[in-house]
Amino acid sequence: MFGDAKEKALKKLRKELRAGTYSLIILSFLKEKPMHGYAIRRAFEELSEGKLVPSEGTLYDLLKSLEKYKLVSSFWGEIGGRARKYYKITPLGEDVLNELKNELSFITKIFEKLGWENE
Repeated sequence: MFGDAKEKALKKLRKELRAGTYSLIILSFLKEKPMHGYAIRRAFEELSEGKLVPSEGTLYDLLKSLEKYKLVSSFWGEIGGRARKYYKITPLGEDVLNELKNELSFITKIFEKLGWENE
């Protein structure tokens, strides 16, 4: 009985936490260079050793959302004879990323005050 409640809560809270985290990581990747979706997914795999990788559906939904808010823009490029949609961070996206990094630093300090750095 409690297991179901725990799993439901964890599923919901992980989804919320990861959605914001994924967006920050995507913006950070794109700050380095424009990338296509598959390359972004591979970069997640490499960075997290396969432990924090959005599904393809989630990744493309996030990219659409970031594009909707004008944080990234897209363009078509060709690689190996295949057309691929590339994404790059916009100046607005860089500003938002910097603000969110500051906010994340503040949140990290709160967790440190709670003693989480020792766990």
